[in-house]
Amino acid sequence: MRVDIITVLPGLLEGPFSHSILKRAEEKGLAEVRLHDLRKYGIGKQKSVDDYAFGGGAGMVMMVEPIIRCISDLKDQRDYDEVIYMSPDGERFTQSMANGLSLKQNLIILCGHYKGVDERVREHLITREISIGDYVLSGGELAAAVVTDAVIRLLPGVLNDETSALTDSYQDGLLAPPVYTRPADYAGWKVPEVLLSGHAAKIESWRFEQSVRRTRERRPDLPAGTPTLEKGDNIEDKKDK
Repeated sequence: MRVDIITVLPGLLEGPFSHSILKRAEEKGLAEVRLHDLRKYGIGKQKSVDDYAFGGGAGMVMMVEPIIRCISDLKDQRDYDEVIYMSPDGERFTQSMANGLSLKQNLIILCGHYKGVDERVREHLITREISIGDYVLSGGELAAAVVTDAVIRLLPGVLNDETSALTDSYQDGLLAPPVYTRPADYAGWKVPEVLLSGHAAKIESWRFEQSVRRTRERRPDLPAGTPTLEKGDNIEDKKDK
């Protein structure tokens, strides 16, 4: 996979992509992230990328021409599956969306700034708009980093244990269950006995039950958070359904 991120602040993104899982993905040749400074495509001697909004109002607007120049330059080199614009009024980013994007090969992510981009960019160049939440950031860079991380970690071979991503929160519509490690008893705080039993079926059932309970308590808005698992129900039967 290759992800090309267009930004006016490339330095803001250098850190997240030079450490941990994303760095290992690049070293393994599984993913490539490239940052493109939009100012290189700016207008005039000042390399301007923004201007005042027609009709007045506070804030500047990212101009059409620099963005077209940059995207056209990238498209001359390869075909892209999606041209994504990070926007607070875009489609809410979910694990399901991350799963879908992880099947793509080439992505462009445009980071918004100021009061956003000229609407003509959104109308004619953007194929998908994504928001990571109902709030506004100073720019789309951090949001782009979130999306890129969530997608790349799903690529086969990126994680040391490929089954790890399959048991993450939201993969099956549930939050992940509680997890514990050594020691089994710390200052009287004990690990649930079932996890020490070595009984795989009982452990799996306990984890499923805990996921259902946690989802119902913390995220009742999720489909799996509705009260479908009642006391006395057979957990395995519910899980199979």
